[in-house]
Amino acid sequence: MTTKSPTMTTKSPTPCILALSDGSTFRGFFFTRPGVRTGEVVFNTALSGYQEVVTDPSYMGQMVVMTYPMIGSYGVVPSDHESSKPRLHVLICKEYIPFYSNWRATHSLGDYLDSEGVIGIEGIDTRTLTRRLRDHGALKGVVAPADTHPDTLAGWLADAPDMTGQNLADRVSVTSAYTVPASGASEQFRVAVIDTGVKQTILTQLAQRGCTCDVLPSSTQWAAIQGRYDGLMLANGPGDPAPVTGVLALIQAALGNMPVFGICLGHQLLWRALGGQTYKLKFGHHAVNHPVKQLATGRVEITSQNHGFCIDPTSLPGDKVAITHVNLNDQTPEGFRHLTLPAFSVQYHPESAPGPHDSGYLFDEFVALMATHRAKEQA
Repeated sequence: MTTKSPTMTTKSPTPCILALSDGSTFRGFFFTRPGVRTGEVVFNTALSGYQEVVTDPSYMGQMVVMTYPMIGSYGVVPSDHESSKPRLHVLICKEYIPFYSNWRATHSLGDYLDSEGVIGIEGIDTRTLTRRLRDHGALKGVVAPADTHPDTLAGWLADAPDMTGQNLADRVSVTSAYTVPASGASEQFRVAVIDTGVKQTILTQLAQRGCTCDVLPSSTQWAAIQGRYDGLMLANGPGDPAPVTGVLALIQAALGNMPVFGICLGHQLLWRALGGQTYKLKFGHHAVNHPVKQLATGRVEITSQNHGFCIDPTSLPGDKVAITHVNLNDQTPEGFRHLTLPAFSVQYHPESAPGPHDSGYLFDEFVALMATHRAKEQA
C-alpha cells in the first residue's frame, strides 16, 4: 500500500460556529475554506463510505454529520463518485484526517470539497450533536466564522428554507439525456431511468445485468418513452416527494405498459402516483446498517438508507398494494408491490454504495419482470 501526503497546503485552522434552529451552538474549525452555509442538519452512522455520501445527490440542501469520529483517511477516488459533483452544503465531523493512505486516491477530502465549493468543518462534538438531532429531530442549521454576531446567525436561520415543500429533485436532474451501455453482457433490455438524483452505482448494477440505461430528465413525458423501453427505473433523489408532481403522469401512464422499479424517492413517487400520501420522518434514515425484514420470507437484510420522508401505509387500500418490507428499528414500511401490475419499489438503497450487498437481488427481480413482460408482449 502506498501512503500519500495531502495535496492541500496545511493551513492555520479558522474557527467556526454551527448554530441550530433550536438555539444550540457548536464550535469547531473549518478544514476547507471558511464560508457561510445553511441547510437541514442530519446524521449518518456509516463507518466508511464518506465519498459516496458526499457525492450522493439525495443530500441536496443538507448538512451531514458523520458519527464515525475520523473522516478523510483514505482520500478521494474520482471513479468512486456517485454523481458528477457533491450536492450537500456542509460535511461535519469530529476529526478530519488530511493525510490519506490509499493507492487509488488522487486528492484529499478537504481539497475535493474545496474544489466543489462545499464546506467541511471538524472539531465538533458529533456525539452530542447527534443525540440532539435524535431527541429533537432534524433541525435547520447555519455554519459561519466563529466571530459572526448571534443576530446575524439568527437571521440566516430564519431565512433558510424548510425541507418540507421543496422540489429539490428537479434541481439535481440532468437537463439532457445520456446513455450508460450494458456491460459484462450483451444488451438484453433497455431501461428508461428518470433522473431525480440517480446514483452511478444504480446504473452500474443494471448495466452489469445486461441493461442499457437511458438517463432522462425528470421532465420527460410519457410520449417520449412509450414503446421504446422494456422497463422504467424511478431513481433516488433529495427532499420532499410531494412537490415533485411533474413525473407522476409519466408513472401513471407507464403502469401496466412496462415493469416499474422505484428506489428511495422513486419508491415514494410510485406510491404517490397510485394515490398514496407521504410524510416527513423525525430525523430520517441515513446509515448503512438498518435492518429490514422481508415479510414474505422473514429474511432480514442489512440495508443502506438515505431519506427523510416515508410513505403512509394507511393511505392506499390493501387490495391494491402489499407492503413487502418493514424497518425493524421503527416499523416504517420499506417496500411494496402492486398486486396486479408489474411494479414494485423499496425505500432503501439496494445498490449499496456505501453499504452491505444484501439487497442486490432486487435488480434481478426487476430484470426477471422485464423478461416476463417481454414474453407476454411477444405472445
